[in-house]
Amino acid sequence: MEGKAIIFSAPSGAGKTTIVHSLLDRIPSLRFSISATTRPKRSTEIDGRDYYFLSLNDFKSKIDSEELLEWEEVYTDTYYGTLKSEVERIWADGNHVIFDVDVKGGKHLKEILEDQAISIFVKVKGKEILRERLQMRNTESEEVLNMRIDKASEEMKEEVHFDQVVLNENLDEAINKAEFIVKSFILS
Repeated sequence: MEGKAIIFSAPSGAGKTTIVHSLLDRIPSLRFSISATTRPKRSTEIDGRDYYFLSLNDFKSKIDSEELLEWEEVYTDTYYGTLKSEVERIWADGNHVIFDVDVKGGKHLKEILEDQAISIFVKVKGKEILRERLQMRNTESEEVLNMRIDKASEEMKEEVHFDQVVLNENLDEAINKAEFIVKSFILS
């Protein structure tokens, strides 16, 4: 039997990754879908744990051979996508898959997976909060930071396309709300 899919999307810095990791600790039947990307690996990241880091040519080859459930060119020559094999492996083990994807990817996954998935948008009250959180990460140049903030302004308008919205003003409350939503969906 195929499992269910839980899709978390948000602008960069909204806290979706923190929420997803908390849910993985709290809900034993969830397994993280590791995305593939062409972006450079950060010093704290491990290939095969955080992302599958692929060359641009390898990624495009996977697109051509239809090995990706969904993919997006998020920035010029920076692709993100979901490997079909990753989702099939999780479902074959009798688990539910949880996605941590950008807003376009989240919308696309929901279109593909339909009722088998729930899409959850994580938001904050404004882009100033996103800027502060991204600056605290200290992982991007000012140019990349500004590019992410510009993109976030557009992404914040997309929450209407998601099944549920979680406001991440207080992290514990956001995690608890997300846990309730996910457990209710899994049991439905």
